Amino acid sequence: MERRKFIKNIMAVSATVAVPSMVFADLNASKKTVSTIEGNTTRKVSNIPTVKGTNDLPYEEALKAIIGEAELKDAKKVKLTVPEIAENGAVVPVKVSVESPMTQEDYVKSIHILNTKNANSRCVDVMLTVKNAEAKFASRVKLAESQDIVAVVGLSDGTFMKVAKSVKVTIGGCG
Repeated sequence: MERRKFIKNIMAVSATVAVPSMVFADLNASKKTVSTIEGNTTRKVSNIPTVKGTNDLPYEEALKAIIGEAELKDAKKVKLTVPEIAENGAVVPVKVSVESPMTQEDYVKSIHILNTKNANSRCVDVMLTVKNAEAKFASRVKLAESQDIVAVVGLSDGTFMKVAKSVKVTIGGCG
């Protein structure tokens, strides 16, 4: 019986400590509004700037950050597998495979998966070495709306290849 009372007391203390300091965020289009709960009153604080991460780039800027001044070729060696229709944009499966001998002279250095319409267009960056037997990767990405998924592949000779496929999203996954 003492154990039960102890657990009840711990839960009561943690609830009284945690509730006054809880913060709920409500994101508007351009600014953030934060509501804080202090006792039984709610206080709103506006005009808090939204923090952007280093990868929070639109598609064109993200692509430029990856390839720099290098030429981007359309790829026949790169196979991108995505569903035509994604029922849930929060979990869209993506597979990329590249035909490459993976030798010291000729190998895939990187695979980048991007999207064209999310605020953060960089989904995945994978770095490979000669020790990788095959150049392939699979993951799941989040898509806010219907858009293109782009796979950019960097080769050991400094060239880049890309392939893109369109995905129709029925339920957005980023909001």
